[in-house]
Amino acid sequence: MTGARRTYVVWELTLACNLACGHCGSRAGERRPAELTTAEALDLVAQLHRAGVDEVTLIGGEAFLRRDWLTIAAEITRLGMTCTMTTGGYRMSAAAARGLRAAGVERCSVSVDGTAATHDRLRGRAGSWRSCFTTMERLRAAGVTVTCNTQLNRLTAPELPALYLDLRAAGIAAWQWQLTVPMGNAADHAEILLQPVELLDVFPMLARVARRAAADGVRVHAGNNLGYYGPYERLLRSPEGAAFWSGCQAGLSTLGIESDGTIKGCPSLPTRDYAAGDIREHSLADLLRDAPELALNTAAGTAAATDTLWGFCRTCDYADVCRGGCTWTAHTVFGRSGNNPYCHHRALAHQRSGRRERLVQVAAAPGEPFDHGRFDLILEDLADPWPATVRPRLTAAAMHWPPTWVD
Repeated sequence: MTGARRTYVVWELTLACNLACGHCGSRAGERRPAELTTAEALDLVAQLHRAGVDEVTLIGGEAFLRRDWLTIAAEITRLGMTCTMTTGGYRMSAAAARGLRAAGVERCSVSVDGTAATHDRLRGRAGSWRSCFTTMERLRAAGVTVTCNTQLNRLTAPELPALYLDLRAAGIAAWQWQLTVPMGNAADHAEILLQPVELLDVFPMLARVARRAAADGVRVHAGNNLGYYGPYERLLRSPEGAAFWSGCQAGLSTLGIESDGTIKGCPSLPTRDYAAGDIREHSLADLLRDAPELALNTAAGTAAATDTLWGFCRTCDYADVCRGGCTWTAHTVFGRSGNNPYCHHRALAHQRSGRRERLVQVAAAPGEPFDHGRFDLILEDLADPWPATVRPRLTAAAMHWPPTWVD
């Protein structure tokens, strides 16, 4: 069956949002002009079930701003699929948390980016950080397992150790990290993005936090654009240290759904370049069978897997399995996939040769959901002075370790 390989779906129920995040890739805020009706959404749930989907994660915008969100969640679980949710955590009521559990949702991830001042700045709402922790309390009281996800960028990375202590105290079961990439609102604020060379100082910090989390029983997961093949790959890729990056899964084991019924191989991919079709015009089965946009990774495991690679990734020892890392990340930087500068192995290789890479934005994003600009890549001597015209380079000295931290 063509859908058997697509086991995980991330579904944007609505683009409406009660936050105003400066790094939001979908530029969420107002609902899309023609979002799926309840009947259309429930029909899509049935199609997902027939396609062999195992798990559906509901996102937004903010999913609970859609009136029928619990009806959709309950139908997903009624058909035997696992339903989870990712929320911005701003003003979720206790009743909503109880409704989520009653709908059969057992796990919910709350997005927290940095400590209070940084989170509120990035999220565009005073008090939003505190509201996240109130939401966690309400979810746990309702019997929902609470996890967390955090974006890593120039502002949040130095605060990760302090944030971990707050999240541990809040009782999270797991924590996922993802790099902020230049998509949507984040493309308009390139100054918050990490530079590739800064991974050399960020990854040792991540490893130190991950080891502490493992000792405390908190599962840490590296997101799809965080890696690859450095000395901490197995530590960060899975809590058991048994996994490593095996290539982009867009269209293979993953699908994304936008709230107007647009289907993509991954929820994060730029819509203009990767939309496979509209569920109102084509059945899911037809799209899975026929849409070339959902076949972008079908060469995995074959000799053709590296045909689209270029730049450093073309010559990398891990090219055949990595396939250029995260498609989303590479495309939002260069306007095409196949060469991903956000790679730990790559930064280490350049360091050994006395070089470093630096990204410079040369084209702005047009201002659409899931859009991006374009960057040029500069390869320069590692010892060259950091340009005075850009913000200072992030180093290990900038990482904030709380006085109470114990490794």
